[in-house]
Amino acid sequence: MPNIASILKVEIARVARKEVRAEIETLKKSSIFHRSSIAALRRQVSELEKELRRVTQGAVRRRPVDAPEASESGPARRFSATRLAGHREKLELSAAAYGQLVGVSGQTIYNWEQGKGRPKPEQLQNLASVRALGKREVAELLRTK
Repeated sequence: MPNIASILKVEIARVARKEVRAEIETLKKSSIFHRSSIAALRRQVSELEKELRRVTQGAVRRRPVDAPEASESGPARRFSATRLAGHREKLELSAAAYGQLVGVSGQTIYNWEQGKGRPKPEQLQNLASVRALGKREVAELLRTK
């Protein structure tokens, strides 16, 4: 006759495995549900980030650009950040010195060159007058200021 203790031990192990398997199945199901929810949220965040980028780029494009219009003070002026940086380098001036000529700060000149800002119409007129100057004339102006 088999030992009752060993039979009891085997039966307890079998029932325990059965209970653990049932618990693990519920955990697996909830894990799958949570993972799919996380994936859906990631997709949603990605779509929202794309939409945000698209909207902000659209807002930048729709921002009123200094359209060439005739004004009382003279012809229409256009602005180019690269041309501004090139002219400043040609004159061998710091941004602060160039800003002093235009009537703005050096940081404003840096922002214009990096495309983070645009000059106002009256500042465009000042930029045009500085563009008409040569190195010697600029040096004279800076000495007098």
